[in-house]
Amino acid sequence: MVTISNYKGGNSMTLKEIKERAKDYNIKVGKMKKAEIVRAIQRAEGNYDCFGTALSGHCSQADCLWREDCLNC
Repeated sequence: MVTISNYKGGNSMTLKEIKERAKDYNIKVGKMKKAEIVRAIQRAEGNYDCFGTALSGHCSQADCLWREDCLNC
């Protein structure tokens, strides 16, 4: 799992930064929404593609790069 401390952008990434990261994995974002892009990146990184799917605001992925944004979406 990639953690926030491993990412130079800090705690919360902009959509532009997310699209740049997707490009690193050759993900064609087209008209994908933010959540779809993040889940595609999670899959490309070999992680569980769970962004925005936490039930009742509970997330078990404490070291996830996307955690802060996910719990706020």
